[in-house]
Amino acid sequence: MADNNTVVTDFVLVGFQLRPELQLGLFFVFLILYLTTIGGNLGMILLIQSDPHLQTPMYFFLSHLSFLDICYSSVIIPQLLKTLGTEKTVISFECCAAQFFFFTLYATTECFLLAVMAYDRYVAVCNPLLYAAAMTPKTRLGLVAGAYSGAMANSVIRTGCMFSLSFCKSNHVDFFFCDVPPLLKLACNETKPRELVMFLLAFFVITTSTSMILISYLFIIRAILRIRTAGGKAKTFSTCASHMTAVALFFGTIIFIYLKGNMGSSPWEDKIVSVFYTMVIPMLNPMVYSLRNKEVKGALKKALSRMKVSQVV
Repeated sequence: MADNNTVVTDFVLVGFQLRPELQLGLFFVFLILYLTTIGGNLGMILLIQSDPHLQTPMYFFLSHLSFLDICYSSVIIPQLLKTLGTEKTVISFECCAAQFFFFTLYATTECFLLAVMAYDRYVAVCNPLLYAAAMTPKTRLGLVAGAYSGAMANSVIRTGCMFSLSFCKSNHVDFFFCDVPPLLKLACNETKPRELVMFLLAFFVITTSTSMILISYLFIIRAILRIRTAGGKAKTFSTCASHMTAVALFFGTIIFIYLKGNMGSSPWEDKIVSVFYTMVIPMLNPMVYSLRNKEVKGALKKALSRMKVSQVV
């Protein structure tokens, strides 16, 4: 514990304070989630790269989504596993700032990328004849680069706002990673101006992303309703269903944490919600896209068949 005259140089991540036998069980649960996340998303990337039928803009963006899920899970979970497995809960000021920066970078990029993917579906459904001309390799790279650039700017400003504060009330972070609300509680100088800047940035990122997604899907729904055959409607809708599911899962939890003003009714409530979007959603995304997408399922079956043949030979 730091006194009021001591500037904090490292932090103690409180994480999940449970009995030792329960912490060990939690360690294995999170380890399984992490390994499943890495395996599922890496498998999705390799599948997209290896199958010629998946060399389309939609799967180009999906491979970047899988990459981001691997990255931002890796920023959080290894540190948590270290805390649970070795009880080494201390994280240096610099490592805390780095974790905050990279988590913000990857999470923000995912927000923008989901919006880009919605725009991609809009062009594919509403302007199918112009799709190939509109989504050229150069355009795809530009859209992804724009997502990363916007996220980089957001991450630099938010990290600067947060870690230009002095922390002297305590060095115990009642959370399992370095995030805005628990860190603000430890600041010993005025936080309101910085809170406002960070809130406005979060509001801008989320509202611009969700607005693009909603507008894209309004046009998509209108286009689907104009299709005369039930089979045609179902086929068109199926191409968007996976993305809609991923959007609902990701933005639902992000909005709960960052745009509701303060943390939840209890620290445990916020920890559980944060576990969902830092661990569960990155694990679910490959399953969502593989189980609800005929092309991915087809490519997966072919890959498994090739593996069986190679084993026989």
